[in-house]
Amino acid sequence: MPHPQNKKIQSFWLIAGIIFIAFNLRPAITSVGPVISSIRTELHMSNGAAGFLTALPLLSFAVLSPLAPKLGRRLGNERTLWLGLLVLFIGVLIRSAGYTAALFFGTALIGIGIAIGNVLLPSLIKHKYPEKPGLMISLYTTSMNIFAALASGISVPLAAQLDGGWKQGFLLWGGLACLALLIWIPQLRHRDVSNQTPQLQTSPIWASKMAWFVTIFMGLQSFLFYSSIAWFPEILRSHGIDTSTAGWLVSLMQFASLPSTFLTPVLADRVKHQRGIVAALTAVYLIGLCGLLTGGSHAMLAIWMVIIGIGQGSSISLALTLIGLRSENAYQAAALSGMSQSFGYLLAAIGPIFVGFLFDQTHSWTMPIVLLIAALIVMGTAGLGAGRDRYVLQTERKRNSA
Repeated sequence: MPHPQNKKIQSFWLIAGIIFIAFNLRPAITSVGPVISSIRTELHMSNGAAGFLTALPLLSFAVLSPLAPKLGRRLGNERTLWLGLLVLFIGVLIRSAGYTAALFFGTALIGIGIAIGNVLLPSLIKHKYPEKPGLMISLYTTSMNIFAALASGISVPLAAQLDGGWKQGFLLWGGLACLALLIWIPQLRHRDVSNQTPQLQTSPIWASKMAWFVTIFMGLQSFLFYSSIAWFPEILRSHGIDTSTAGWLVSLMQFASLPSTFLTPVLADRVKHQRGIVAALTAVYLIGLCGLLTGGSHAMLAIWMVIIGIGQGSSISLALTLIGLRSENAYQAAALSGMSQSFGYLLAAIGPIFVGFLFDQTHSWTMPIVLLIAALIVMGTAGLGAGRDRYVLQTERKRNSA
């Protein structure tokens, strides 16, 4: 048996590795929105093309998410996660070249690398920490959101201070990926294949109505998050706020999400049904979006950003927690994670593109915000279905055995 001290050291490096992978799952994306106007101007891009740039990682998520569990079963989750970090690192370097083709190609690679982490981390946590998945999901999602918020806030100041502007600012996130690669090296000795197909598994995940509720909830919370990251800086600028302050307000929104990001999985883990949590977060989120629609003073806009952040933090952490709560084992968790993030992010990818398209057509931010409110209502409805106390394949298995 391993020496207790060795087990503590292994546990430390595993938790540190999970945290540093989580640090890398958002900043390469959230750093784009605040400087999108500079990118658009420098590279002569339309609003639709700029929206597609933000949506491109989500399309990568959609394509790679169902393949990530298969790659994890072949190589082991630990090695596959390290490979994802390497692809992310290469993507950041290519994107920082600043040419249009490099910008889009590097962004696609970034999406591929992040997709692997998105899908396999919940499965790895389900296997490594079966008794306390809620606490570990809290740690993982909070770590992810801290750097997502930081990236939004420092993008404009970095672009202003560095000689290379937004290009050198983007390059900073390559250093964070490199650090995560080094910290994850001790895990390469292991080969977690806990997401292998159990012998008794008979029904495909796609046959589960519960899996579709989780998928729609995951997809629409991502639809809302990535649309807000892409376009809230521009919406705030339309209210007379300067570019730098708009970036910091979007950062404030994400920092405001941290308490609800951490607390929601812990609470969800302690109750049988999560429908009350869904109803509460949907109501809070709705208040914030309606406030943004009506506008107000700069102080009121900051308040709306904080309220939206609370709803966002709760929705993303609950979506990831539901993957574990609605799964009986690591295989189901990996399959549900792959499905929800494949279809979910395909749905989410529509958001930044369609919001940009709506603005190009109407020259107003009213209809885009109304679209976000409609998406929130559908998300809440799906969440009520996903919040019931049952497993994704429970009904199907009972039917097969009857």
